[in-house]
Amino acid sequence: MGPNLKELEAFVAVVEAGGFRDAARAIGSSPSGVSEAVRRLEARTGVRLLHRTTRSVTTTEAGARLLARLKPALDGLDAALDVVNGFRDKPVGKLKLNVPVVAAKLILPRLVPAFLAAYPDIELEVIADDGFIDLMAEGCDAGIRYGERLEQDMIAVPIGPREQRMALGASPAYLERRGRPQHPSELLQHACVRYRFASGAMTTWEFERDGEHIRVEPSGPLIVRAGAATDLGIDAALAGCGIVQLFDDWMKPFFENGSLEPVLEPWWQQFPGPFLYYSGHRYVPTPLRAFLDFIRSASF
Repeated sequence: MGPNLKELEAFVAVVEAGGFRDAARAIGSSPSGVSEAVRRLEARTGVRLLHRTTRSVTTTEAGARLLARLKPALDGLDAALDVVNGFRDKPVGKLKLNVPVVAAKLILPRLVPAFLAAYPDIELEVIADDGFIDLMAEGCDAGIRYGERLEQDMIAVPIGPREQRMALGASPAYLERRGRPQHPSELLQHACVRYRFASGAMTTWEFERDGEHIRVEPSGPLIVRAGAATDLGIDAALAGCGIVQLFDDWMKPFFENGSLEPVLEPWWQQFPGPFLYYSGHRYVPTPLRAFLDFIRSASF
């Protein structure tokens, strides 16, 4: 008897997840169940497909060749079954998105509730992650990124506002104590709350006014990881620790209630809004097509 579909799916899931526990989580099984399925597959084929250590799971040469042939076949099977979705009144299925934290904070809240109401049989999973990932390897259908971060072979569709700004703010108490800068160069004499990306790179503060472009490398007492710890930077600014730079829409509520005061507003730099991107080499599943249609009709 040849291998069955569940064994093949378990094998692919383990390779993509890099381990049995994460693979089990991805396909809704148990680690022992996934391990047993892969063991049966190896027994049926008579070949070891995976190298297993206490720290990692990698493919053998035979496993790598099997994966290269198997993955397109399984994707094709998913696409074939998804065709039936077109005959339903409402699409059914799962949609998994990988997005930066700022998109989860500022863009998706204006889209997700209405989308789920329009498509109640679609299960949406959102992973907020500011790192660079391989969508296909992580099992995601699509992602949201800004233009300079888009992968080369991806199809990009605008999502959210088409123009955004980076704003600077500080508490009134801090500005009364340290003064209100009138030019970006004066930030070098101020305490600034800075962000570091997962890659290790620090955010650079850029400004533009009347054709003049200025880049400032600020310093200050606090550095936080962009993404998960972003709100800590805001909290520090609210407490009077210094000047913080963040998306205008993120800072807007604090400007409106007076807890933060805009700093150097005429110099705030505008930049294009983000894009939803997905692979141009794969069949677009029905839940993703529904989301694409939805965001094209949405207004910001």
